[in-house]
Amino acid sequence: MEIIRNKLKIIIIDDEPQIRRMLRITLEANQFRVFEAENSHDGLLSASMNQPDVILLDLGLPDLDGLQTLKRLREWTSTPVIVLTVQDEEGIKIEALDHGADDYVTKPFNTGELLARIRAAIRHSLKPADSPVISNGPLWIDLNARIIKVNGEEVKFTATEYTLLALFMRNSGKVLTHSHICREVWGNPYVDNSQVLRVHIAQLRKKIELNPSIPSILITEPAVGYRLINVTGDA
Repeated sequence: MEIIRNKLKIIIIDDEPQIRRMLRITLEANQFRVFEAENSHDGLLSASMNQPDVILLDLGLPDLDGLQTLKRLREWTSTPVIVLTVQDEEGIKIEALDHGADDYVTKPFNTGELLARIRAAIRHSLKPADSPVISNGPLWIDLNARIIKVNGEEVKFTATEYTLLALFMRNSGKVLTHSHICREVWGNPYVDNSQVLRVHIAQLRKKIELNPSIPSILITEPAVGYRLINVTGDA
């Protein structure tokens, strides 16, 4: 799917002028239309007025913290939100993802990585949500028939492995936290059962990875969760 970037709008909600300036220069050089906000109030107002395609949201805002801002955004919009975090905000990062953020980038970040995250978030938002057939690189799944193919060959999966892979395929390119995955697959009693999850992830990798010990498709986001790489595009 070709993204026409000069028609896409991005809002930067960050109270650091130097960060906004750097992001504006980078994004405008890549043909995005950029709007800036230095606090939550202005960011929410800009989001409602400008209907952006992506929102870059800093978690440390002066008036209303980023998590509360995210919750307010999710009350009325499904626009992709990429949170900007610092290294020691691991717990908040996980909470943001569990409350509707699409991805995160840790400060200081590489601009190439940020652009890849933006493109992946946009592609994901444009995918038909109810498509019964999803393909991603060597992986192909028919959600109605519950058939999975790897490199064109049908492969048998256990019920749990199927549910896990279907979840990842529907969210390719996105970070899914441990708690989100456990909740979706097993329900509330297993929300924190990350050890069981690791076992199933290891089994899943044996069936979809060329080298399960060095995964290149289903990767680990340390201390956060897992991401199924969008093989047909950016991660």
